[in-house]
Amino acid sequence: MITVNLRPDLKRKRARSPLQGITESVRGLGARVKDPLLVVAVVAWVGSLGWLGFVVMNTGRQLATLEPQLEQTRAEHRRFKAFLTEKRHQEMIRDSLVAQIGVIRSVDGDRYVWSHLLDEVTKALPAYTWLTDLGADVATTPGAAPAPAPAPAAAKADSNAAPVKTPVAFSIVGRTVDIQAYTRFLRQLEASPWITDVTPVSAQTVVEKERPVTAFSIRATYREADSAYIRTVPLSQSVR
Repeated sequence: MITVNLRPDLKRKRARSPLQGITESVRGLGARVKDPLLVVAVVAWVGSLGWLGFVVMNTGRQLATLEPQLEQTRAEHRRFKAFLTEKRHQEMIRDSLVAQIGVIRSVDGDRYVWSHLLDEVTKALPAYTWLTDLGADVATTPGAAPAPAPAPAAAKADSNAAPVKTPVAFSIVGRTVDIQAYTRFLRQLEASPWITDVTPVSAQTVVEKERPVTAFSIRATYREADSAYIRTVPLSQSVR
C-alpha cells in the first residue's frame, strides 16, 4: 500500500506505549528523591502496617469463630462437672453399702453351717446305718494350731473386701450292719453340693450288743454350695 505525505514539513508522531508514561514517572520520581534509604524505610513501614492490619483482622475473625465453641466447651464442662459430682456421691453410697453388707456377711455367714451339714448328712444316711458322733474335726480345726502371720499384701488389703472364710472340717463316726451301706453313704456324701473332701478314715468290725457291726469314721469339709442349690423363703408369711 502506498502512503502519500501531504504535509512533508511535519514528522509523524509515534504512538506512545502506556508503560512508557509509568516508566517516565518513576524515573522522574527517582530523580526527585535524593535519599534511597528513606524510600526503603517508608516502604518497609507501609508493608509492616499492612501486615499488622491483616493479622489483626484475621485474629478478630478467628476469635469471632471460636467464641461459640468456647461457650459450648464451658457448657460441657459444667455438665461433666455435675456428672462427676453425682458419680462421686453414688460411689460413696456404694462403698457404704458394700461395707455394711460385708459386716452382715461376716456376722451371719457361719450361722447356718451346721444346719446345712446336719441336713445333708441326714439325707445321705442310708438304711441300717446310724451315727454315734458328728462334730468339728479337732485335728484340722484352725484353732488347734497357731495361725500363720499375715502376708504384707494381705495387711494392705481393702477394708471393704469380704473376709476370707476358713473351711469347716468335721468328722462323722457311725455304725452300720451292711458294708455296702457304708460305701453308699460315702458316695452320697460326695454327691452333696455342701460337702467336699470326703475321706474315709477307718472301717473295722466290732461287736455291739452281741452282734458284729462295722464301725466307721469319715472326715469331710463343708463348702458353700452354688446359688442354684440355695432356696430362700420369706421370713414372714401371711396366715389365712
